[in-house]
Amino acid sequence: MGLPAASIDLSPVTLAGQHVRLEPLRHEHLDALAAAGADPAIWTWFPQQFGTPQAMRRFVEQALAWQQAGIAQVFVQIETQGGRLVGSTRIAQVDTTHRRAEIGWTWLVPAAQRTAINTEAKYLLLRHAFETLGLMRVEFKTDSLNDKSRRALARIGATEEGIFRRHMLTESGRVRDSVYFSVVDVEWPRVKAHIEQLLARALSGDA
Repeated sequence: MGLPAASIDLSPVTLAGQHVRLEPLRHEHLDALAAAGADPAIWTWFPQQFGTPQAMRRFVEQALAWQQAGIAQVFVQIETQGGRLVGSTRIAQVDTTHRRAEIGWTWLVPAAQRTAINTEAKYLLLRHAFETLGLMRVEFKTDSLNDKSRRALARIGATEEGIFRRHMLTESGRVRDSVYFSVVDVEWPRVKAHIEQLLARALSGDA
């Protein structure tokens, strides 16, 4: 007899902060997503490229299929000041038996990268994962060559766990090694306080 699955409500939800608002992805976002994702630099470390309108349509359709199947919560990232759509992210790979999930499929326009928008989006997603969904573990993965992403994950307090060698075959044909990071429920209070300090410094202009 297997372990019972937890009841995890993955209904679409909006998560709002001072810098960014995470809204459920809808078909109506397609044109704005295609415009925001047109810079090829955004997709440097993605296994697939979504820089054309046709490719972004595939991105949106796959994301919505996961959302409609109840296996992910998919968001667009809206800059609070000005209301501009600046990217997308999601909670996916949800395992209701072992109460774990992955935060990923994240991209931002270059101007929003390495800003409080990215930090706060991670904060909102982690808070939702642990305090609303009741997860025990949240995973992140990134290309082992993506030093910026690795530094950003370490900066928010995620623990680097190791490298999955020859983990993915990218669209270009390159074989990718992936680095896994995680935050777990018992350390969330410490990580939460740390990210809140980062965001407070950002608001005061010190970061």
